[in-house]
Amino acid sequence: MNDRMSALKVFVRVARTGSFSRAAKDLGLSQPSASRLITALERQVGASLLIRNTRAVALTDIGADYLARIEPALAMLDEANQTVQGTEHLTGVLRVGLPASIAIRELMPYLPAFLAKHPALRVDFSLGDTHVDLVQDSIDVALRFGEIVPPRGKVQWIARDGRVLVASPAYLANAGIPQTPVDLEKHRTIVGPLARMKDAWTFRRRREIVTARVNGHFFVNVNYAATAAAKAGLGVLSTGYWACAAELRQGVLVRLLPDWQMTPADVYAVFAQGPSVKPAAKAFADFMKAHLAIEDLSPTSQGKKKRNAVATVGRDAKA
Repeated sequence: MNDRMSALKVFVRVARTGSFSRAAKDLGLSQPSASRLITALERQVGASLLIRNTRAVALTDIGADYLARIEPALAMLDEANQTVQGTEHLTGVLRVGLPASIAIRELMPYLPAFLAKHPALRVDFSLGDTHVDLVQDSIDVALRFGEIVPPRGKVQWIARDGRVLVASPAYLANAGIPQTPVDLEKHRTIVGPLARMKDAWTFRRRREIVTARVNGHFFVNVNYAATAAAKAGLGVLSTGYWACAAELRQGVLVRLLPDWQMTPADVYAVFAQGPSVKPAAKAFADFMKAHLAIEDLSPTSQGKKKRNAVATVGRDAKA
């Protein structure tokens, strides 16, 4: 890539991140190289594009106008290059924002096949249970839960994550098995990052709707920790199915109130803003959609199996 194109890419990243060091890291350059490219670019356009001080980097008025003009052009150029090469020849760096539990538990096992199909593509996972800023964090595509109404970004529906109520056999042996949602008011509860409300959980059974007032006894901001807390016997956890599917299969957690359903969360891939979606980001979104399928959690298909599991715990508790 020639210096002028490199300079334009550095300028866009500096403008979006407000940092020469972050832009240089994102593009695989040294900070002095990034600074040199911007200085050369400003010399070529004959104007100051950035205001630099010891605390931050900001756009000048001319720089803001220049950014608005060149950023769409660069995005279109990248799209044209990828279109010519085809999705079978994806290159460059793809930055993905994901909840850690989903990345590790649900996607990592299938990632080798994706990377084998695209050997020239480098993938950079940014993991966490809080929403990343796609612009500031240089993210091409991120996974989001719940209703998504971005002002300008593009989204793709990926899956629906059923919400379940779980606890460990040891906890249930000591505290008893809740038979109705209202019984949860007598139990210790764990509140993870995906809890919609910290003091009330709502359940539906056919036309019947019940809201249980619960008091959180243990709070965590990482979903992995919430599942671990439930396994340790710290209380009852309301969580997404992906977060505890393996533990349910292994029997170290038991699903409670299987005849009652909690509101599931729709899951979307959210793409970085721009005139078009980066081909590598679209390919990864399709990859996620193919592998983030969950089993039916409806009472008709799951109730009997889960009731049997709870009944086993009940017998153990009385033994």
